[in-house]
Amino acid sequence: MFDAFTKVVAQADARGEFLNAGQIDALSAMVGDSFKRMDAVNRITSNASSIVTNAARELFDQQPALIAPGGNAYTHRRMAACLRDMEIVLRYVTYAVFTGDASVLEDRCLNGLRETYLALGVPGASVAEGIRKMKDAAISIANDRNGITPGDCSALMSEIGTYFDRAAAAVA
Repeated sequence: MFDAFTKVVAQADARGEFLNAGQIDALSAMVGDSFKRMDAVNRITSNASSIVTNAARELFDQQPALIAPGGNAYTHRRMAACLRDMEIVLRYVTYAVFTGDASVLEDRCLNGLRETYLALGVPGASVAEGIRKMKDAAISIANDRNGITPGDCSALMSEIGTYFDRAAAAVA
């Protein structure tokens, strides 16, 4: 797992080059926006339970067969596993947001997840829909302008969205 700084330095080192002005400017902009990044991570983290619960509730309202007898989330044990998995994805998304790099999400969460779900008979499309519902909720919470560092957060919200999109695509 690399943070954005380590990744840029490792790439330059592999090429035997100094950091160029564009790389330095991009990292400088990231530092300048670091308080916004931490605010977004803090907002998502402190609302994680409601993000997961509400996304699951919306998913099950939309796809009631999942919680009906014989459904993939039928029984308390399966429902708990579903909520646990949603929470894990959300947690790794926050790690990616914090570091500004998706490698931790890819390496430690998404790598092999689709195959695992296929082996268990878990419908990937339903998992992807649950992740999209978490995305909507998390971005809404993180983009609330009350009590956070002022400034334009559109690029950060777009970045957050890409991490959720990666997760949804990995399981679909």
